Amino acid sequence: MYIPRIQSALLQRGVNDMPVVTLMGPRQAGKTTLAREQLPNWKYVNLEQLDQRNHASADPRGFLEQHGKGVIIDEVQHVPELLSYIQVRVDELRGNGHYILTGSHNLLMLRQVSQSLAGRTYIQHLPPLSAIELERAGALPEVLNEWIFRGGYPRLYEEARDPTPWLLAYIQTYVERDARQVIDLRNVDLFSKFLQIAAGRIGQLWNQSSVANDVGVDANTINSWMNVLETSYITFRLQPHFENFTKRLVRSNKVYFHDTGLACALLGIRSAAEITSHWARGVLFENAIIADRNKVAMNSGQLPRSYFWRDPKGREVDLLEDRQPRILTEIKSAATITPTHVQSMLDYKALYKGPLKAQCVYTGETRRIQNEVELINWRDYVTLRSGDQ
Repeated sequence: MYIPRIQSALLQRGVNDMPVVTLMGPRQAGKTTLAREQLPNWKYVNLEQLDQRNHASADPRGFLEQHGKGVIIDEVQHVPELLSYIQVRVDELRGNGHYILTGSHNLLMLRQVSQSLAGRTYIQHLPPLSAIELERAGALPEVLNEWIFRGGYPRLYEEARDPTPWLLAYIQTYVERDARQVIDLRNVDLFSKFLQIAAGRIGQLWNQSSVANDVGVDANTINSWMNVLETSYITFRLQPHFENFTKRLVRSNKVYFHDTGLACALLGIRSAAEITSHWARGVLFENAIIADRNKVAMNSGQLPRSYFWRDPKGREVDLLEDRQPRILTEIKSAATITPTHVQSMLDYKALYKGPLKAQCVYTGETRRIQNEVELINWRDYVTLRSGDQ
């Protein structure tokens, strides 16, 4: 079952408006499928194939001339020097809609794109499937734990299969191939341990020194490895939001996974039923909601404007969206919300003088206003039936 992607319209707009579209996202997120479904008459070249890669590397001009215009070039990060030749080529050809470039590496590739294709490319980020894409295809699980456990990689919905073996194989392939392409990874076992520890720190303030001690490497290595996870779309950092309420505010980041299925696999969770009593249920729910909110932004062609807020007294808001009006969201895996659950948002409202919306995403069914906060069922929230989506 092919699940249509919201970003199809963005891709077509990019092709119409720019000489090159650069489509980035994690492996198996559906970049190639999206490009080939949207532009079935375009030529397709995959630089994962050694012969194609060698041709592009040894004779980039001949490679581009052979394929002409209207070409999808997959996994272009394997031949970064090709980008300079693409720049010359599109300047010669003029007009728009010459190449779609896909890649599974983010920051590394962005640096190369910004240097070689500035002003010539539309950059698009494709995450795993969002909840609204799944719902429109009739594939969003009815049970919350199943959605968290399965995650959003298209293959797991296109084929009725147990997600665990596929996700474990994905992790193994990532460690053995992708991570080694970016860094000099000498100790695979330590990096695998780091991945598991990162999954165990979801939603916590990221303490690099503490993680380094737990893994058994130095802090610089942990920083390098975390950059690798972000570069390859495994994790993202949620930044703290700063406001001049006080000079002392928490400045540490929080770490979340782009896909909760991967996080579950790393945590040793082997069925959706296990999540119910697992110690990480709350943070996995929080991760699912925040990651999906970021997908909504990326699917509309925007960068996420998501933060968290925490002050020295320990008052904290899970998600702060710096929009007009500013939106505060608490994320609770409980079905019953008490005043304590939303007190930090009320404290923030007392400090902030601008327009503000406070809401709590929870597992209960009733949508209502309670203590100045709107309570929203998780499914209504992620399927855009909330008023502030």
